Amino acid sequence: MISIKRYLEQPQTGPYGRDGMDAKALLPVTAAAYHSALVEMGESGMNACPVLGGELKQELGNLGETLRRELTCDAVMRTEAGVREQLRGWGRRTAKHYRQQSGEVKEILLMMARAAESVGERDQRCAEQITEVTARLKGIAHLEDLTEMRESIKKSAFDLKRSIDRITAEGKAAMARLRAEVTSYQTRLEAAEEAASRDALTGLRCRLWVEGQIEQSLREARPLCVAILDINEFKQVNDQHGHLTGDEVLKQFAQEMRSACRSTDIIGRWGGDEFILLLSCAMEEARAQIDRLREWVCGNYKIQGSAAPIKLRVEASIGVAEGLPGESMKELIERADAEMYRDKAAQGASRSERSR
Repeated sequence: MISIKRYLEQPQTGPYGRDGMDAKALLPVTAAAYHSALVEMGESGMNACPVLGGELKQELGNLGETLRRELTCDAVMRTEAGVREQLRGWGRRTAKHYRQQSGEVKEILLMMARAAESVGERDQRCAEQITEVTARLKGIAHLEDLTEMRESIKKSAFDLKRSIDRITAEGKAAMARLRAEVTSYQTRLEAAEEAASRDALTGLRCRLWVEGQIEQSLREARPLCVAILDINEFKQVNDQHGHLTGDEVLKQFAQEMRSACRSTDIIGRWGGDEFILLLSCAMEEARAQIDRLREWVCGNYKIQGSAAPIKLRVEASIGVAEGLPGESMKELIERADAEMYRDKAAQGASRSERSR
């Protein structure tokens, strides 16, 4: 950021700066590099804390896009301040989130400790009662009166039964409490894991979770095809209508994907305007599903704007690849990505041909 501000603030006496570089050519490249750094920073936030990283990634991306459109000293200052604010806020929220998680773990440990302590106290009380009954039974042997002996046996049997009944009842109650508390914590943990596996904006599965599913399928050698979907010219939507409209397009696109896909398909947001689809089938069946998906998700979208509805034509480039024996996740994704870019180039050529 200091380098960008320095070139913007320096008066240019000629086409080149002190280092012999064309400042006008350098500034857009530097701004683009800074934008890429912000995107990677957002990805790192997602990896560090999937639950809270989505918002950081979105905000940093918005700041980078704004700087690329308005490359002035004021814009640089605002971007720098915005980045600091976003990172500090994310840091505070992430620290609070992990403190809360560690607090829940402590609660579980304390609950288990209390349960163990309760069982120990109960067993101690019962042991004392049984010891008392045992001593009384031993004393019966020294009694001479049969009636007195019978009464002592009856009282000992009653006390012994009462102790055993109390042990059983207290044990059941303690186990019921322990089971209820464990169930409560398990439910909360499952809810937290579910939230962590979802993209904050679209509600689809997040990238880390999808990567785990891909790696598991490859390890188990299950049939798997991976499709990468990229919304065409999405940057123009953000530039012309704003990022809130762009967010709505992403959410509607995600909803259309849910409607078009089967219950066995896994849909995720890969990043930015890219989505990923995992299909547990061979290539022939996968291509048929992708063709059906393309017809469903591509077309006219209506987004509610601040003043009036905005009508947009949304198209997507799609690439699909089938997992091969011994192939890594990286290799599979690269093949699907390359196929997607070939589809994007073919669509661009087709549009150019129609416009002639």
